[in-house]
Amino acid sequence: MQRPSAEQGFSLIEVLVALAVFSVAALALVDLGGENIRTARAIEARVIAGVVAESRASEAVIDWPPLGETSGEDRAGDRSWRWVRKVSRTDDPEIVRVDVVVTPAPRGRTLAEVTVFRGRR
Repeated sequence: MQRPSAEQGFSLIEVLVALAVFSVAALALVDLGGENIRTARAIEARVIAGVVAESRASEAVIDWPPLGETSGEDRAGDRSWRWVRKVSRTDDPEIVRVDVVVTPAPRGRTLAEVTVFRGRR
């Protein structure tokens, strides 16, 4: 039977360094997971705002919209969205330009913007 020598195994310093390296790697993975969640939420907000903008723009395509600016609030995706629709003339009197901007309610930066042109015919 052999006696274990003092050189077998890891020293306390080696174990502590290995744990520190592992901890840094684990923290980086946790931070990456959090960043993925934040990015997914931002993309979700932009998609829902785009749906609201397209919905308001399609109303102008269905019925001839009055010139000027109208605004309101919609609820979609368990959130409130503020929209502003601006209808303006173009060089052709039979065509109007409709711009729709959507922001989170009550205020925030623009998350979606849609422009459509509507003709009388």
